[in-house]
Amino acid sequence: MELHILEHRVRVLSVARPGLWLYTHPLIKLLFLPRRSRCKFFSLTETPEDYTLMVDEEGFKELPPSEFLQVAEATWLVLNVSSHSGAAVQAAGVTKIARSVIAPLAEHHVSVLMLSTYQTDFILVREQDLSVVIHTLAQEFDIYREVGGEPVPVTRDDFSNGFPRTQHGPSPTVHPIQSPQNRFCVLTLDPETLPAIATTLIDVLFYSHRFPSDLLLTSSSGELWRMVRIGGQPLGFDECGIVAQIAGPLAAADISAYYISTFNFDHALVDMKHREVKCLAQCHTAGQCGTRIPKEG
Repeated sequence: MELHILEHRVRVLSVARPGLWLYTHPLIKLLFLPRRSRCKFFSLTETPEDYTLMVDEEGFKELPPSEFLQVAEATWLVLNVSSHSGAAVQAAGVTKIARSVIAPLAEHHVSVLMLSTYQTDFILVREQDLSVVIHTLAQEFDIYREVGGEPVPVTRDDFSNGFPRTQHGPSPTVHPIQSPQNRFCVLTLDPETLPAIATTLIDVLFYSHRFPSDLLLTSSSGELWRMVRIGGQPLGFDECGIVAQIAGPLAAADISAYYISTFNFDHALVDMKHREVKCLAQCHTAGQCGTRIPKEG
């Protein structure tokens, strides 16, 4: 397996829902007019609390400071796992892949954010933790760092200076999980078709918040996914092992999942045709977490 460190230096931000109007223009520019921006990495996730943005430094410049914008202090680097054939790892293996990277990093007290997409998965680590990441994963992966768009091999020796010894910290907190009744589809869109449906997507993102049923296609099997939200209070960015807590039991049960970190909480999507949500609740430490099923909405 190969682990690629992408060129992007990413900032993580939260836009308060009442302040979305202030960012409509820059968001439309980043989403639909990429040739007018130098941004190469952009993610927007809407939750009941806020809008989480993950953008590279060029995208960050497009967003004006305001009372509605919170910015995490750290700069994050983006990791991507792929096979030796060069093909991106598909969704069926996302949980095992996350565990093979995230569990060792959690043991070395590296905090991570996870961003699953239709085709691949991105793991974000703080720039200051890169030397620990290299030393921890070099035995398991062939590691490359993108420089000028080209992959350059990385070895432990390249980041040997200042490598901290493993420290034994407190056991990770077991956070409560919630599972709403909503059903989710995971969609993909050919960028070439974006101009043709831009008006519809703008309406979905900023106004109606409802996708037309015939707009996009999921995978051929048409899976529906159930969301599990991790955290009763905002999780912050310093705690280690949150993703590993969820990915580990799912991987042990051979259950695939998508995983999305946001500014305040984490979210896992599991296939509804099995009983993954129940499995996850059972695998979570009994008596230390509560599962609340809110009303559908």
